[in-house]
Amino acid sequence: MNNKISNVSKLSINTIKVKQYLIEFIQKEVKKAGMIKGVVGLSGGVDSSLVTFLAAEALGKENILAIMMPYKTSSPESRTDAKLVVSKLGISSEEIDITPMVDASVTQLGNMNTIRKGNIMARQRMIVLYDISARENAIVIGTSNKTEILLGYGTLYGDTACGINPIGDLYKTQVWQLAEAVGVPKNIIEKKPTADLWIGQTDEGELGFSYRRVDELLFGMYDEKLSEEQLIKRGFEKEFINKVKRLIEKNEFKRRLPLIAKIKR
Repeated sequence: MNNKISNVSKLSINTIKVKQYLIEFIQKEVKKAGMIKGVVGLSGGVDSSLVTFLAAEALGKENILAIMMPYKTSSPESRTDAKLVVSKLGISSEEIDITPMVDASVTQLGNMNTIRKGNIMARQRMIVLYDISARENAIVIGTSNKTEILLGYGTLYGDTACGINPIGDLYKTQVWQLAEAVGVPKNIIEKKPTADLWIGQTDEGELGFSYRRVDELLFGMYDEKLSEEQLIKRGFEKEFINKVKRLIEKNEFKRRLPLIAKIKR
């Protein structure tokens, strides 16, 4: 799988400047919260690996705790890749099997499809992360990228929950660029993106389109503010544009704080 993009692409970033900005962002926001440590849920994927690399450089390897939270059906490759990141950075880590916690909920609720079960897994992982953050007096550092956030491809109060998120304004293709620049292992960058919620699950298979193609569309829609007519002239199919727009509109509630009804007095 080739996750590289051309240097002339509109999605290309200055990795040196972006890396420095994000390191300073982490340092400033953690200090503002009155803490010195960070906790990261490390899945072995490119997003969490990149965040772990950035956080370790920003706060020092002694102040980063990586938490691996496999479920019984999780890919062994994910665990191996997560451990590779831990070893390369020399940071502390813990592994907590969420299987008994998730299975207890599934048994209690019954008749569980894969989506609901995946949501329970994501929220259980965040319960673990926030409990450990309280134990360590450390901030939870998020790992959701801009593509996922815009499309709503994440579990509310699950993998989207965090104290700070250094990569939330980077599209997935930009995450790949920065990951390569900071030294994330090549095999992690090049493997198929997956939330690893069930056997054989991949992000692009579930979404129905590639990250590269949707990033180009999202960049045109949000960064360049192109009209639908201009997007079609650029080569995007109307059906694809409408599908992405529906996902963005449908998942607006995930990108904002809960709405509070204001009472007139």
